[in-house]
Amino acid sequence: MKVLILGSNGLVGSSLRRILDNNPKITDIIASTRQDADLFSLESTKKLIDEITPDILINAAAKVGGIYANNTKRVEFILENLKINTNVLESCIPHENIKIINLGSSCIYPLEVENPIEEESIMTGKLEPTNSPYAMAKLTAIEIGNALSQQYGHNVINLMPTNLYGPNDRFSENDSHVIPGLIFRMHKAQLENKTTFEIWGSGNPKREFLYVDDLSESINFIIDNNIDISLLNIGSGNEITIKELALKIKDIVDFTGEVSFNTSMPDGIERKFLSSKKIMEFGWSPKVKLEEGLITTYKWFQENYKI
Repeated sequence: MKVLILGSNGLVGSSLRRILDNNPKITDIIASTRQDADLFSLESTKKLIDEITPDILINAAAKVGGIYANNTKRVEFILENLKINTNVLESCIPHENIKIINLGSSCIYPLEVENPIEEESIMTGKLEPTNSPYAMAKLTAIEIGNALSQQYGHNVINLMPTNLYGPNDRFSENDSHVIPGLIFRMHKAQLENKTTFEIWGSGNPKREFLYVDDLSESINFIIDNNIDISLLNIGSGNEITIKELALKIKDIVDFTGEVSFNTSMPDGIERKFLSSKKIMEFGWSPKVKLEEGLITTYKWFQENYKI
């Protein structure tokens, strides 16, 4: 099989390259980057897909960020992700034999949905306000994929992973997801001998986190077992409060100050826990425990970031 990975330098894409390289069924992995094709351009995207004609296309390209970035760069998040997804999926119209694995996000699910969140909850209520533009772009990709399947016979699988983390993530002050953001800021506080470290919100909301290689292994599993369900959640099956997470990272980073919580800032959704029952019934399960994944991620950060 020939596999094309879009967004191959990112958190998910770099992990996929490593994991899929060990699959004997895959003879050729094309790891596409911005240098190969401008996914904001339909012409450039179409040229790439027409030339490669892969057996499997994995769309891991996206503009991503944490709650602050999602809420303050709302226009960029919806427009850039819409452009990527519509260009990729439209370019696949003439290639009905390409199996498309499209990566979404658990933020597609409604704000007040019952936990654990099942796939059938999609589009049953209002979205969480801080990241609704990003969620709308991902929902649009799912709808286009479903339309491709119904009208032209394409095989499109939409994967909804929970909060991902791991090597090659984006570590920054304001534009990161929760784990890389906490690692970056707490590492910086430790270097500067800060006595306190502030976190937005109460620390009480619960979140589910998945080490990125476990997501890649689930995609490898889907390819190996020829699974073709249109929408699948991919989660770790474990929850942790933000406060508990922060204290784990505090120990790993060896930050000696106090962790405080600014309760005047928003918490976001109180709980977001995916039901991964469908994929687990096929026989897949995550392998990397949170503490193990955090230690590996922090080690990678230390080796690759200089503050």
